[in-house]
Amino acid sequence: MSAAGNSGALRGLFAALRESPALWWSFLYFFCLLSGYYVLRPVREAMAASADLETVFPPLLISWFASHGIALKDFVLQFLFTCVFLIMLVLQPVYGWLVSRFPRRVFLPVVYGFFIVTLLGFYALFDSGVPGRGMAFFLWVMVFNLFAVAVFWSFMADVFTNAQARGWYGYIGAAGTVGAFLGPIITSALAQRVGIANLMLVSAGFLVVCLFCIWRLRHWAVLREREQQLVSGEQPMGGSVLDGLKLIAREPLLRWLAVLVVFGVGVGTLLYNQQASIVRAAFTDPAASTAFFSRIDLAVNALTLLLQLSLTRWLLSRHGIAPALLVPAFAILIGFSVLAASPLPMMVAVVQVMTRASEFSLFKPARETIYTRVDRQWRYKAGAAIDTVVYRGADLSFTWVHKALSLFGSHVVFVGGILAAACMTAAAFGVLREEKKLPRDR
Repeated sequence: MSAAGNSGALRGLFAALRESPALWWSFLYFFCLLSGYYVLRPVREAMAASADLETVFPPLLISWFASHGIALKDFVLQFLFTCVFLIMLVLQPVYGWLVSRFPRRVFLPVVYGFFIVTLLGFYALFDSGVPGRGMAFFLWVMVFNLFAVAVFWSFMADVFTNAQARGWYGYIGAAGTVGAFLGPIITSALAQRVGIANLMLVSAGFLVVCLFCIWRLRHWAVLREREQQLVSGEQPMGGSVLDGLKLIAREPLLRWLAVLVVFGVGVGTLLYNQQASIVRAAFTDPAASTAFFSRIDLAVNALTLLLQLSLTRWLLSRHGIAPALLVPAFAILIGFSVLAASPLPMMVAVVQVMTRASEFSLFKPARETIYTRVDRQWRYKAGAAIDTVVYRGADLSFTWVHKALSLFGSHVVFVGGILAAACMTAAAFGVLREEKKLPRDR
């Protein structure tokens, strides 16, 4: 990015901060949320890639698979992603009940309070070295990542208008990316010095700050609802616990968003599983693999921050969501084409970085601006269902797709990735067609 580009981005940022005090608290909220998550993410990756089954799985589960003649080590990710999806099916109605029956001031703190309490439990598990802690932690982090971030963006759509979202979501995303930089640095520095257990306490501290930010931001959410005569989030939404899934089935825009997420997750899952295979063969020490994954996260976050400061705001405010959806889709399509021709391990890492960075810097902000123009039921129920059940259903499906394709070699895996990227591009066009039918601002 040029010096002029840096100067323009910083001027725009400072102008936005002067215009809206809520932006300061949103920055701190997302910064702490992603810091807390990225402290944990390398630990999760290390658990999934661990060659020590007793660290990951409970002894009874290992014995059950062995007694049935199944090599559990060959199905680690497939088994874990199947469990995650089943957990999401159970938790989605629970979350739907929570947001239907309680006002925003209750269910937001409850969600984050639950994650803080369970982190303290994981501190005890890792500190005592309980067998099977890896599986429990992997499942928990997958749930935490989707629900905590989905709740954040739904809340942002309560606080900001569509015009503000197009101008400021790139900046908010950049604040989160800075937090995502800090998380892996903390983990890389501390994992081998103080042990994994103490990282749970660090993450819990970040989530406590998130709770304080939610309390401060409620004022601006209420103010926006009063000014625009919207339904107040300080009252329970009501409705059925399955309203989110019903809305997805009924509304064309939500269906296309769901399809977009399915194939967007698909390309990422194919790369993730291929990378896990490489790391499992290269590392035997969980702390060493944790440090390796933290370096991958740093590369992703560096590219994400560069795009958020130089490109995201300009694209969304000047040209709408179309380029933010289509440019990454075509880039991923090209990346998989390169991998199909030359599936080198380093190229897998490069395309992984590109895929995740484009998701965080362009895809996610573009999708989230849509929710500022729809009813709260869409973003808290349907949006959450897409980001949890649909997301993890896609994870599960493509994990098994990868297992099948990998039997024929890396080339076939990446040809499958080309098809998934092509479907993702088609879904992006479907979203854009339906998005034009929405009112311009809310």
